Amino acid sequence: MEEKRPYVSWDVLERFMVDIFTAVGVPKEDAEICADVLMESDRRGIESHGVNRFKPIYIDRIEAGIQKPVTEFEIIRETPTTLVADAHDGMGMVASHKAMTRIIQKAKKYGMGMAAVRNSTHYGIAGYWAMMAAKEGMIGITGTNARPSIAPTFGVENMLGTNPLTFALPTDEEFPFVLDCATSITQRGKIEYYARSGKDTPVGMVIGRDGSAMTDSNAILKGLTDGTAALTPLGGIGEELGGYKGYGYAAVVEILSAALQAGSFLKHLSGMDEQGQKKPYHLGHFFIAIDTEAFMGKEVFAKTCGDILRSLRASQKAPGEERIYTAGEKEYLVWQERKDKGVPIGEAVQKEFIALRDRYHLPYKFSFEA
Repeated sequence: MEEKRPYVSWDVLERFMVDIFTAVGVPKEDAEICADVLMESDRRGIESHGVNRFKPIYIDRIEAGIQKPVTEFEIIRETPTTLVADAHDGMGMVASHKAMTRIIQKAKKYGMGMAAVRNSTHYGIAGYWAMMAAKEGMIGITGTNARPSIAPTFGVENMLGTNPLTFALPTDEEFPFVLDCATSITQRGKIEYYARSGKDTPVGMVIGRDGSAMTDSNAILKGLTDGTAALTPLGGIGEELGGYKGYGYAAVVEILSAALQAGSFLKHLSGMDEQGQKKPYHLGHFFIAIDTEAFMGKEVFAKTCGDILRSLRASQKAPGEERIYTAGEKEYLVWQERKDKGVPIGEAVQKEFIALRDRYHLPYKFSFEA
């Protein structure tokens, strides 16, 4: 489908977001990290976690006082191969960058490294952190809990977060294998995107308290907040299509995002206090880096991984299908399409950008302005 939304160049977008982040108190070096994480999502075509979320998830939360612009990254416990840190409600993307950088260093020395972070905030696209390891020839694994959204199998109450379990594996191709997806069929960010675009949510992704499917995107967003709607786990409702599998993986991520660092979990991540007032989310994340050099060497791993992926893509296609993809390939193709064009910006985000620019008196004239 031809893209009809206007594009904003990467350099303008980066400078604008960095300027806004610094305007609300984020140090410039940290602002650059945060902007890059958001842009990486759009580079990969994952618009549910890109610039669409710049204002509502980050700027608004800083201005509401439930997220700190300056990140105090406190190391609670550390061994040669492990790290536990407290982000003190700072920028989740900054805390994650510090954690991942540190365990990559550990993996280079000892073969593996793992970090757990507590009292954090939304850390952006999970694949960014796993890919940090893949760029070093390592296996990267990460997960995070989130505000309650998923109902357990046979339940209708939103208990678990969308809880991505994400892997990045280095290959001998131009792009790594990156599996970056929620343990629910969809995630809140995708429904926010549907709502912004005036679209209904497809049947089966969300369940109401009465056990029936919900499709009104705006009603779903409200229901996810007040507890009258819940996302369904991978596999859907019940056990027939394997919904218990998605439920199980979501529970694994919840445990690893909380138990290793004595962090918050489930309903404690709602972002609301007992009086219904907004409060920090206190999210937890975990990160793993495994150096493939410590096994049979980086080149052997990358080639074998590439051979597996090429074999999968070369296998027999279903009638009417032109191509078989492997994880990370479609995202790479999006980047090839967008690298010289920039990011397509919808009308709702255009209005947010203009309002932020005017509020902070910044000298920008966007390409989408008449």
